[in-house]
Amino acid sequence: MKKIIFNSGRILSVMLVAAAAFLFSTQMMAQNKEGEVKVVAHRGYWKTDGSFQNTITALKKSAEIQAYACELDVNMTSDGVIVVCHGPKVGDVEDVQKVTYARMLDVKFKNGDGVPTLEEFLKAAKKGWKVEGKGTVKPRLVLEVKTHPADKRVEVVSKVVALVRKYRMADRTDFIAFNYDICKELRKQMPEVPVQYLLGDKSPEEIYKDGIMGIDYEYSTLLANHEWIEQAHSLGMVVNVWTVDAPEKIETMIQLGVDYITTNEPVLTQELVAKYRK
Repeated sequence: MKKIIFNSGRILSVMLVAAAAFLFSTQMMAQNKEGEVKVVAHRGYWKTDGSFQNTITALKKSAEIQAYACELDVNMTSDGVIVVCHGPKVGDVEDVQKVTYARMLDVKFKNGDGVPTLEEFLKAAKKGWKVEGKGTVKPRLVLEVKTHPADKRVEVVSKVVALVRKYRMADRTDFIAFNYDICKELRKQMPEVPVQYLLGDKSPEEIYKDGIMGIDYEYSTLLANHEWIEQAHSLGMVVNVWTVDAPEKIETMIQLGVDYITTNEPVLTQELVAKYRK
């Protein structure tokens, strides 16, 4: 009897994961049904006056220009606080993962902002900002979990997932990571949130088997393996590309049919997407 109960629970678990994957695939196809490329502001909209990468100001400015999403990077400090910054070096801190959060409070950027915690970032994104003529704009997030030592990966993912759940941001968040184990852990802990793999060393078919429903590969990788775009789409997966700033490269990716373009030039990219829409 115990064996039957265990197998039934296992079957139910598999069914729930499959259902989540199907729901994600359906949502992504609905979002891109018109074939329009979505513009992701890399580290927020920071190449503008008064802004800086991975700050709440950059998040706000990405909302003001109505980028589809704001990409951000998260690291865990040595005392377990999830902070928003690229790292490992931040300001005069050599490695954000090796210092305490109290040390990170000393870092100030040229626009006056400090390093936000993920909790502060999510709280701001949840509330959104009023934009003239557009009402309240609540930005979507593309959240990159930076690579951490093997013994810290479950902890950092658990803390990120707990915060996304706390602020009920699952429906406005995508996860991305270079480390494949982190991708799988994100998928395991929060299967309702899309995960995109960044490294570019696996085909869509390979990562699809692990329930990861998106690729987010560097420009040259997708250019050299452009057949992966169609392969991913045939599997119901999404295709993101990073970090594309030059106009001719942006246009190439639009023509190849990617779903998202991650860029440091979100306004320019929006203009080029609008040109192709016409």
